[in-house]
Amino acid sequence: MSAGVALAGLGITAGRPLVAGIGDLVMGTSTGVLVTYALGSCLGITVYDPAVRVGALLHVMMPASTISPEKAAANPCLFVDTGVPLLFRRAYELGAQKQRTIVKVAGGASPTSAGGDPDYFQIGKRNLVQLRKLLWKNGVLLKGEDVGGTASRTMSLSLSTGEVLVKSGGVESSL
Repeated sequence: MSAGVALAGLGITAGRPLVAGIGDLVMGTSTGVLVTYALGSCLGITVYDPAVRVGALLHVMMPASTISPEKAAANPCLFVDTGVPLLFRRAYELGAQKQRTIVKVAGGASPTSAGGDPDYFQIGKRNLVQLRKLLWKNGVLLKGEDVGGTASRTMSLSLSTGEVLVKSGGVESSL
């Protein structure tokens, strides 16, 4: 497996969630939970195939790998344009099929700095635009999203049910 990619022992996570950090892709089958924390301007993207109970969760940081081809070569999961294709390829390798996949996203916020300054680079918005363009180009629709705003989020995917939960500001909701 390449840098930034972890496989839940085919769903066996010993009761603990498998965590995707920034620039990580975690996957599994059948049972267990995949989770990622602190989605500010970053995106958490899940792919789930209910027929085979294959799921994957990607935590990307930046929209385009062109800003650092060296970093993208070392870890494609840092960028939307290189991480999302890898997310789908790895899910397909575990038996997922495109026509059955359910894709959901969370994050893409525009957090303000400690001084209250706005997000001038609009990374969250740019991440979302890059993701939507990539999915549209490949004929994939988002089935759920919790994006934008200024709050950080936690996102989890249950491998046994496909349920995606997003927690923000102490409130948890299902996507």
